[in-house]
Amino acid sequence: MKKSTFRDDCNCFALRQAARYVTQIYERHLGQIGVTAAQFTILAKLARKPGLPMTELADAMVMDRTTLVRALKPLQRDGLVVTEPSKENGRTNVFSLSPAGRDIFARAADAWQSAQEEFESQFGRTRAKALRAELFELTSS
Repeated sequence: MKKSTFRDDCNCFALRQAARYVTQIYERHLGQIGVTAAQFTILAKLARKPGLPMTELADAMVMDRTTLVRALKPLQRDGLVVTEPSKENGRTNVFSLSPAGRDIFARAADAWQSAQEEFESQFGRTRAKALRAELFELTSS
C-alpha cells in the first residue's frame, strides 16, 4: 500500500485552503461595503427568512450557537440586525434585518455578485455550479 502524503491526501487541508482562497475574493469585494463574507451570509439568510430564532439560524448557517452569537454581535451593535421576542414564545428571541441592515444587504448583494462573477470567471460557471452542489450535499441533513 502506498503511503499518502499529508498535503496531497488531506481532504480537510484541501477544503480549508480552497475556502481561504475563495473567502479572500469575497472579502475583497464585500469589504468595500464594510461587511465580511461571514456577516454577508447571515444578512442574506435573514433577508430571505426574517424572524428566525437562534436555533434555526444556527442550524441554517451550520454554526454552533456560541459562534453565531459572536458573529451577530457586531451586526447588532451596528444596527443591522435587530432582536425581538418571538410572538409565539416570548422567551425565545428572533432575529431580523433592520432598515439599515436591509440597505447594507442590498449594497452588499451587488458586491457579492461581483465576487461571484470573479470566482466563476476563474473557475468556470459549470464547475462552480457542480462544486456548490457537491458542497451543499455534504452539509445537507
